[in-house]
Amino acid sequence: MIVVTGGAGFIGSNIVKALNQRNRKDLIVVDDMTAGDKFSNLVDCEIADYLDIEEFRNDIANDAIQPPPEVIFHNGACSSTTEMNGKYMLDANYTMSKELLHYCARNSVRLIYASSAAVYGTSSCPRSEAPLNIYGYSKMLFDRYTKTRAPPSQLVGLRYFNVYGPREQHKGPMASIVYQMYRQLRQDSVIKLFGAHAGYEAGMQKRDFVHVDDVVKVNLFFLDNPSCSGTFDVGKGQADTFFDLATEVQEFGGAPSGCLDFVPFPTHLKGRYQHFTCADISGLRQVGFRDEFKPIAQGVGEYLTWLEKQEPV
Repeated sequence: MIVVTGGAGFIGSNIVKALNQRNRKDLIVVDDMTAGDKFSNLVDCEIADYLDIEEFRNDIANDAIQPPPEVIFHNGACSSTTEMNGKYMLDANYTMSKELLHYCARNSVRLIYASSAAVYGTSSCPRSEAPLNIYGYSKMLFDRYTKTRAPPSQLVGLRYFNVYGPREQHKGPMASIVYQMYRQLRQDSVIKLFGAHAGYEAGMQKRDFVHVDDVVKVNLFFLDNPSCSGTFDVGKGQADTFFDLATEVQEFGGAPSGCLDFVPFPTHLKGRYQHFTCADISGLRQVGFRDEFKPIAQGVGEYLTWLEKQEPV
């Protein structure tokens, strides 16, 4: 049996679908379905059971899931980088993750969990942990906590960079910038980019944009390699500008290349914004992950083709 927390969400549901494609249907999805539109991510998936997050927390506290699962993919979290309720954020991302870690250690369950590049803040080289918001702090705190406790049989932390791809529409304003650009172009025939700020010209801020298919491949690599543990960056290892990303979206939609609007950099993001991110994938290569990551031209094209089928004009 395999448990996927956040299994109705973006990355979690893609992991569930990929496990189905391996003929794994002995899956328990854990999530909070308060936002009921997430159900659509599971319609084409096969699962053995669904547990509400509070029921799951009670079950793991009492070791009530028997027999224990083979592995838990822990992607359940509050992923809003603008959420300012620190009590809620730390409970959802830190305390719940600790409870899960303790359960896995007691029951010899493998744990593969989602961390985030938000732990790095604006640091680049040499890289250090310097989160800019409570979300990044909650992820950093748990990463550090795992180093102070006896680990389960396998413990893997995956620091996701800017993930985009199918099954993210329910995230609204927290969906990837690729999805935001696609919606802007369809609704307003223009894509908005941030203007110049902090030494970066308009639209020249850079992020490591990684397709969710590649993120899933990394998760399944660790499923297939139970002797591998550690904390790893998950991205292409190459940063692209927002301008380049917008160009790919425009070209897919057949829009003129000048359909861009540069807006003043938001005041509320000053000092809290990652102008540049890029994964260091040397750790993944050292443990034997050899797959190549999709460049944005390929990844954006595949994603928008999928979106066009989901949201026909």
